[in-house]
Amino acid sequence: MSALRDALQELPDAVFADLLESDDAYLLVLDLPGVTAETADIGLENGRLAIEARREKRLPAEFQYVREDRALFLDAELPLPPDATGAGAEASVERGVLTIRLPKRDAAPERTIPITANEDGS
Repeated sequence: MSALRDALQELPDAVFADLLESDDAYLLVLDLPGVTAETADIGLENGRLAIEARREKRLPAEFQYVREDRALFLDAELPLPPDATGAGAEASVERGVLTIRLPKRDAAPERTIPITANEDGS
């Protein structure tokens, strides 16, 4: 998970991110002001989470930009934690906050491992 934590620190300054963990999932929360479900795409491939998002802004017809500091286009690839799985992943966006839930793989069930003796009895 440290690779994901490190990658989040490399996001643009305009993007704030929280990473949460429970027993059965990771929750990634990204503040992306102005981003909607229609202007964001999320995909999983080769153990990486790809996020593309852009802010849609409407410019009043009678105005033009003198300076634009609120541009936002995010194109990020983040490594998944080794125990995360894309199966059952969910995402939602509300008021510019993108939330991605990544389930963890089921832990291997506990079981007894049989021990066999060598033929010579040792």
